[in-house]
Amino acid sequence: MTGPAGSPTDSAGEVEAAVVAAFHSDWGRVVATLIRVTGDWDLAEECAQDAFARALERWPRDGVPRNPAAWLTTTARNRALDRLRRAATGAAKLEEVAVISGPDASGEGDDRGFDDSGVEDDRLRLIFTCCHPALSRDAQVALTLRTLAGLTTPEIARAFLVPESTMAQRLVRAKHKIRNAGIPYRVPPAYLLPERTGAVLAVLYLLFNEGYSATTGAELVRVGLCAEAIRLARTLAGLMPDEPEAIGLLALLLLTDARRAARVDDAGDLVPLEEQDRTRWDADSIAEGLDLLDAALRRREPGPYQVQAAIAACHAAAGEAGATDWVEIAALYRELVRMVPSPVVELNRAVAVGMADGAEAGLRLVDGLEESGALAGYHLLSATRADLLRRLGRRAEAAAAYRVALGLASTDAERRYLARRLSQSAESG
Repeated sequence: MTGPAGSPTDSAGEVEAAVVAAFHSDWGRVVATLIRVTGDWDLAEECAQDAFARALERWPRDGVPRNPAAWLTTTARNRALDRLRRAATGAAKLEEVAVISGPDASGEGDDRGFDDSGVEDDRLRLIFTCCHPALSRDAQVALTLRTLAGLTTPEIARAFLVPESTMAQRLVRAKHKIRNAGIPYRVPPAYLLPERTGAVLAVLYLLFNEGYSATTGAELVRVGLCAEAIRLARTLAGLMPDEPEAIGLLALLLLTDARRAARVDDAGDLVPLEEQDRTRWDADSIAEGLDLLDAALRRREPGPYQVQAAIAACHAAAGEAGATDWVEIAALYRELVRMVPSPVVELNRAVAVGMADGAEAGLRLVDGLEESGALAGYHLLSATRADLLRRLGRRAEAAAAYRVALGLASTDAERRYLARRLSQSAESG
């Protein structure tokens, strides 16, 4: 029978796919709401996890709800209410129970909440709370990726290139500091926004990157995470219309996301930039991104997100791969390295230099990075080296580098791509 909740005849595979899709799109919404109403970060995560587990049990029987986010929020909130009731031994706990079981406990009504910033978005409040200046930058980003994006500790550790135990300790310390310091769960008033702007922009950038190029799993692209990062970046740009880097970040995300449909083929395999069907790029997103970039650059306060958006604009302007202005891109990366002296940015510059000045020039930069050890265990370092060696005709060395990259890659799509490249190099060697 098909009722309001959905169809209980859905196959197990369809239900599992629906739960995975809901996790990608709604985890942050559920956790952010529970943190607001309970004030307990660990309880929020545990009850959210329980709600998704219950969905796997109940949706095959009852059908996928028409509003999965509301079902998950209600289930998680009820679980939190049960936990608080069992622990309610004093007035403070009873007050928590009263708050969580208040008039919007159904999860069907307005679940956004309000604070004195005028921003009605729990997820943006969550980001600003995670980005409180009392926390280190790494802790800010890691905590947001855990609570908002639902990344596991191992996934976050891989993104930061640190051991899992180190990341676990970092997350625990960050939560304790928020609780012990009484850091408020809110978007701060306007005069306090600048001190958190850099951290919030960094979080949104990494949130988008995790969606556009997942650190692990069967899918290379997590569409819901990309959309969420863009939505939050758009909200932030509206909140800070005079901040050129907020506008620049939104431009960057739109220009990059415009290529998403062409980034994987129908089989889910990675398609490198030079082989993408550019007619599949989203012209509307490109146009909006270019307009936003122009608006940001007119303020003459350049920053790293504007520079990266300018790089993305160079790609967007090229109707075919051969028309790409790699000389300009290499120059922009040189400026970006000056602003953000990161080994990952250096690696991206090496790719651009390899295209602008020849593979040999790019390989020299990659060899320097490899010797420094700064990107040890980072599969894209070996993949970039392999590609440059392949272009130089050094097939045996390229095959060896592809083998290293293949052993380090953590997504199925990237592994398949690297395996193809390895096979091609081996056949030609």
